Amino acid sequence: MKMNEKSPNPYIGTMDQLARIRTSVLDDGRGRGIRMADVDNGSGLRFTVLLDRGMDIGDASFNGVPFAYQTPVGLVHPAYFEPDGLRWLRSFGGGLMTGCGLRNVGSPEAENEMRADGPLGLHGRLSNTPAEEVSVSKGWKNDRYELSVTGTVCEVSFFGENLKLRRTVSTAMGDNSISICDSVTNCGVRSSPLMILYHINAGFPLLDESSVVEGKVKSTVPRTENAAAGIGEWGVCQPPTEGYAEQCFFHDVETDADGFARMSLRNSKSGLAMEVAYRKAELPYFTQWKMMGRQEYVMGLEPSNCHPDGQTAEKDGGTLKTIQPDETVEFRVRISFAAQRL
Repeated sequence: MKMNEKSPNPYIGTMDQLARIRTSVLDDGRGRGIRMADVDNGSGLRFTVLLDRGMDIGDASFNGVPFAYQTPVGLVHPAYFEPDGLRWLRSFGGGLMTGCGLRNVGSPEAENEMRADGPLGLHGRLSNTPAEEVSVSKGWKNDRYELSVTGTVCEVSFFGENLKLRRTVSTAMGDNSISICDSVTNCGVRSSPLMILYHINAGFPLLDESSVVEGKVKSTVPRTENAAAGIGEWGVCQPPTEGYAEQCFFHDVETDADGFARMSLRNSKSGLAMEVAYRKAELPYFTQWKMMGRQEYVMGLEPSNCHPDGQTAEKDGGTLKTIQPDETVEFRVRISFAAQRL
């Protein structure tokens, strides 16, 4: 039956019977107090937007199949965030998409006594900052029933930066994809570094030894000597391996006619697949994080506007992006799924 705003379904009393957004608050453990928005597009796609964790995407499933890797850390409220050094890992729960930035991505920075908030820790503050001005939207648009969650995440300091990220996470009935539309505005009076990375974390059952990473890759650079040793098999997945050391590869990916570059993870045995499409004009870099350890078994597909080596390394390499007062920069990412219904 074809439905639209002018021709509602006579068999239902509300569209929430078919597709909905439901907000809730966790009430247990270190996750207590986290606001969430659970989205169900009525077409097999379900995911959770973590409103109090930088508008990250937590759980995600398609046709009953979970796609996101979950760490043993679980969901942790930003009140427990430890920003220094590598302690970001103490609140990294994984999930489909963890936002990194807005002023540091990757390696933590050394102490800087001129910086009001101290050294920049691993992957910045974005994922551990609650959103404000949050809203949900459900309705017909051009014969599509669209569902979206929108919020603003601020990274601000007196005498320092004043950055505002406005994020909309959306899907529609009949779709197999999640769209992330971001705009970052410098609301301050001075320029600021701008670093952002979309830490997209694929896990089992999509990820196993039958999976391969694919894309129109023009060139690949290993991040470390350990990665260099495995560059010949960057797209091949191994079974969970005791003592596995993570490998990162920097891919230059060709764009399609729409300006988007695409990388995918496909499982030839199960038929499961996930594709990450990103607008390359604003996100010129792509990091593949390959972690094949026991219980630490995850493939990261990570578009970004920087390398994950910290602000100082980007500045020294001449690739650090900055945003000027009153300037707005937009980013677009789309995550698509394929799975037979369980």
